[in-house]
Amino acid sequence: MSELTHTEPLWRPSAPCRLDAFRREVACEQGIVLDDYDALYDWSIREPAAFWQALWRYAEVRAMREADTVLEDGERMPGARWFVGARLNFAANLLRRRDDGVALEFYGEDRVRATWSWRRLYDTVSRLAQALRALGVGPGDRVAGLVPNMPETVAAMLATASLGAVWSSCSPDFGVEGVLDRFGQIEPKVLFASDSYRYNGKAIDLHDKLAAVAGALPGLERVVVWNYAGGAAELDGMVKAQSLDDFVAPYPAGEIDFVPMPFDAPLYILYSSGTTGQPKCIVHGAGGTLLQHLKEHMLHGDLGAGDRLLYYTTCGWMMWNWMVSALAVEATLVLYDGSPLLNDAPDVLWRIAEEMRLTHFGTSAKYLSALEKAEVEPGERYDLTSLRFIYSTGSPLLPASYDYVYRAIKPDVALCSISGGTDIVSCFALGCPAKPVYRGELQARGLGMAVEVWNEAGEAVEEEKGELVCVKPFPSMPLGFWNDADGAKYRAAYFERFPGVWVHGDYAELTARGGLIIHGRSDTVLNPGGVRIGTAEIYRQVETVPEVLESLAIGQDWQGDVRVVLFVRLAAGLTLDDELQQTIRARIRTHTTPRHVPARIVQVADIPRTQSGKLVELAVREVVHGRPVKNVTALANPEALALFRDRAELAM
Repeated sequence: MSELTHTEPLWRPSAPCRLDAFRREVACEQGIVLDDYDALYDWSIREPAAFWQALWRYAEVRAMREADTVLEDGERMPGARWFVGARLNFAANLLRRRDDGVALEFYGEDRVRATWSWRRLYDTVSRLAQALRALGVGPGDRVAGLVPNMPETVAAMLATASLGAVWSSCSPDFGVEGVLDRFGQIEPKVLFASDSYRYNGKAIDLHDKLAAVAGALPGLERVVVWNYAGGAAELDGMVKAQSLDDFVAPYPAGEIDFVPMPFDAPLYILYSSGTTGQPKCIVHGAGGTLLQHLKEHMLHGDLGAGDRLLYYTTCGWMMWNWMVSALAVEATLVLYDGSPLLNDAPDVLWRIAEEMRLTHFGTSAKYLSALEKAEVEPGERYDLTSLRFIYSTGSPLLPASYDYVYRAIKPDVALCSISGGTDIVSCFALGCPAKPVYRGELQARGLGMAVEVWNEAGEAVEEEKGELVCVKPFPSMPLGFWNDADGAKYRAAYFERFPGVWVHGDYAELTARGGLIIHGRSDTVLNPGGVRIGTAEIYRQVETVPEVLESLAIGQDWQGDVRVVLFVRLAAGLTLDDELQQTIRARIRTHTTPRHVPARIVQVADIPRTQSGKLVELAVREVVHGRPVKNVTALANPEALALFRDRAELAM
């Protein structure tokens, strides 16, 4: 039996789901037999135009004009065009209701609460859209947000999208330089912001940061500011600033004049992590984002009206964009802003899960690992009867974390490890309510996503590690990169290694069951003695050692080869002695191979990560080799990089 997976599933589907209803509907319409998910998946990649058209109808996409052609130049990648001639508005598809039902519930840690009905959300978007239009904001203009995850942020994005303009956001914990590295490239006309935010019990004022950012953005016409706690916004010292209340005061709520836009009109600009240079500005289209998210929420997540979703995310991570799209299926969004592990309440999110009777809960793999290390057992303390799905992403979910979820949180929940990213603002592989959950495996490749694993010769392989690729176009491919007129940077990013094939940069393995295992990022694969090792293969073992809170592995150039160096952050008060080193090495050797065993193990007080919590192995590798890291402002804790510089033990 593999260390990663068990032959017996941890969860089996036991209730009807929307995916099965869709499968039966498609089979009837097409006059074909589709007995299970695998048959539906095979059909979806064999007949992409028919699949995406069927999804359009099933999801009841609201369009002002239907498409003349579903797929044009479908053999080109990049270059295929979807739903040519269609006219729709992204915001119109998320604002399907205007009643007193709850659209948004907001928790600013344990100090700030707000409830927004569908009516309040719609009316706020209406007033914001009118105010933006009066400033001259229209199709193609950029509107940015330096914003916490709260209702005003959702409304600002929807107002922007209702006009056909382009939304881009950063979390307020970014430094000034990090914000300008992003917004400075896209030159927004309007900047939305909160005057403060809360993190781990502390109120953090944003006035100086907003003043510095606004003063450095060319072409910025207005900064619209609200008070985090719902009071009057303080604008002292801010240039071009106006309170949200004053901004919308002249405009009464009314019917929103949604601007009809082409399927491939720009909607979002998202950013690469920027840890090796200035962040790439990735432009995503309205129609592709909408259709992909409808598929992932309705079919892969069985999410719909009456369900309640909380995904722990900041507005600088694509999971915020993904989460907000759940409004299109009329689910209630539970927005949490702040620390997920409050000093005095490390289980705060589970208290909210009980209070809000969440049906869907999303987080990062690191959060689940941290809960386990802290011996938090939410299932013992809280009533999680309503919870049906737990999502995990950000990094590979350790097999031990599967065990933890089913032991300490809920034994009958569908645990969905999902993987995709900012590049596609969606997923290549994710959950499937019609298939079992196996330990260590992502359940399924996404419908309509022709995902394969290729070896170095460009051959598709199963049960063998290789490059995760997508061999056919899909609607949520980026429109391109900002300021990349000829598309050269875009093609180089994804299509250079295997022309005409999307190479995602994940080191992965397709299982015999059709599931997927992610072994790490391709650019951080270790290569000692010419053997390729994914860093996640090491982390899976190291982080089962109780003393280790987290770890990071790099390949260090050494005597004409590469050796594996492992950095570990230990529980408070512990020291890396010889006995613990031997325990770590024995665990790795027993459950992987001798090649995986690190040549050096080094204790560090902290490990650097991006603003969305991902480890930055490349930046650590550069520091260890004495090379400069080009953009430390992309890191959430840049001071941690210094811990890896000039380590004498690495020269031994």
